[in-house]
This record gives sequence, structure tokens and C-alpha cells, in this order.
Amino acid sequence: MKKVVIDCDPGIDDALALALAAGSPTLDVVGVTTVGGNVDLSLTTANALALREFLQMGDVPVTPGSAGALLRQTVRAAHVHGATGLGDVVLPAPERGPSEGHAVDFIIETLRAAPGEITLVAVGPLTNIALAVRREPRVVEWARDLVIMGGSYTRGNTNPAAEFNILADPEAAAIVFEAGWTVKMLGLDVTLSALVTSAVLDRMRPLGRLAELLVPAAQFYGVVTADGGPAIHDACAVAYVLEPSLFTCVPAVVNVETTGTYTRGMTVTDFRLRDRRPNALVATSLDVKRFWDLVMERYERLAGRLG
Repeated sequence: MKKVVIDCDPGIDDALALALAAGSPTLDVVGVTTVGGNVDLSLTTANALALREFLQMGDVPVTPGSAGALLRQTVRAAHVHGATGLGDVVLPAPERGPSEGHAVDFIIETLRAAPGEITLVAVGPLTNIALAVRREPRVVEWARDLVIMGGSYTRGNTNPAAEFNILADPEAAAIVFEAGWTVKMLGLDVTLSALVTSAVLDRMRPLGRLAELLVPAAQFYGVVTADGGPAIHDACAVAYVLEPSLFTCVPAVVNVETTGTYTRGMTVTDFRLRDRRPNALVATSLDVKRFWDLVMERYERLAGRLG
């Protein structure tokens, strides 16, 4: 059983990542923390609460965190995820509210209580993680691992240089990459191959109540065809925790550009280590067939529970 805290900004692909976690019996989600990102914090938290109940995640605490970036103007992606963050998906209103306190304190105290046991899975802007590192540097030692969906060594999606999660708070990302751990970076280079094609969508349609989330989410997110479709970026980070062998990862030194006129938010990735210690393992390829076999097996398992 692998213990994780999922730091997220739901968000369509965050929802699909949470569904993958909820359907995985080998994963123990000990907490969900939220951050402003795809949409405002009030919406990402409301979505996380609704997803916790819809996905029958039990008493997993949902703790809200940072509303905006450390230093710069807020960046949002409602044009991608819809005004609420979940596109055309309408979930029942949650009966329970968020946990008291702040996500940063939750992360610190949860890792302090179980050093070496819990992996942080961050699939939104890295503001909460950066603040936790600044407030208590020992979280770097206490975390079993840090897996992020973010960045790229080849391209951006919000602009030619930068991926959204990093661009939303480059200063936070710089703090995280410089903190002294080895960041497992699942960037656009691999997540853009995790596409919902029409064949994948056909596998989602029979999944009962779960299909009410998966199908409209995937279709809102992008055009689904036989050859391509929207990428479920954030699910790749959860899949990495479940089965790292799905990915080819290469040690690298990653620096985050915080001042460039055209390159702010870029993850500048150098695979030429020479005598330097890598601060990241950067995913460079994904076994797409095995990825979807894993994801759909877990979705099917979850669908059987939801009815």
C-alpha cells in the first residue's frame, strides 16, 4: 500500500487523476489539498469535495491551500476547463465541507507524522509545496517522494516555452526544484501521449455512474477522434506512483525561468550532468498501451463499486 497526498486544482484532468487514485486498491490517499490554478481556489476546493463524495473516497480530508501565486499575477485556465473547472460535468453538491486549517500545515504535519512513508503528488501549481518547503525544510527529508505533473523539456502549452502548472507560479516551482530532493517530473513530453481517443472513450461509456464523469469530461476537454484526443495529463502522475515502469525517466538538472520575457515558466532541462547532482528524474516516454490498460482496469474496478 502506497500512501499519497494529492495536491491539486480540479480541473478536468485532476478529476480523472482522482478517479484513478480512488480506483486503485494499492493506493492509500491520506489527504487531498487544493490550490488555485485551473480555476479559483473556491472552485477547486468545491470540486475536490464533490469528487471525494462522488468517487466514494470516504473520510479523506480535503484541505484548501493557496489562492494565488507567490509573487505574480494569477493565471487561470477556465477557457480550457470551463467556468466551474469541470466542464459539462455536474456532480451532486457535497454534504461535507473542507477540513479546517491550511493545506501547507496539513502537508507539513502529515509528513512529520509519517517520515519516509508518504509520496506527494502535485498536479497543479506548486504554491502549496513551495510554502511547505519554506516553512519546514525537513519536508524534503520526510517525503518518500515528490511526483509532479508539470513542465516540459521540449515545449509549452500555455505559451511556446511554458507548461501551465509551472507558469502559474514559476517562483514556487523554482523553490521546489531547488529544495534538495529529486523531483519526478511528468511533463508535456509524455502526458501529451496519454490521449483519450475514440477507442478509449468507447471503453469508458459502459462504466455506469463513473461514465457520467469520465465521458463528458473527456469530450469537453478536446475533440476525440480515432487517432487523437485530449490528454489526461494529471493522471500520468498517479500512474507513475502506481507503476513507474510505464515511464522512461532520465536524470537531469532542471531550472525554472522566472524572469524571461518570452520564457517565464520554462523548465530549462539539462541532461548533461557532468559532475552535477541531478535534481529531477524527467519522464521522456510513456508505454501508452500499458498506461491505458492500467487506467481502465482501475476505472472499471471503481465503476463496479459506484454502480
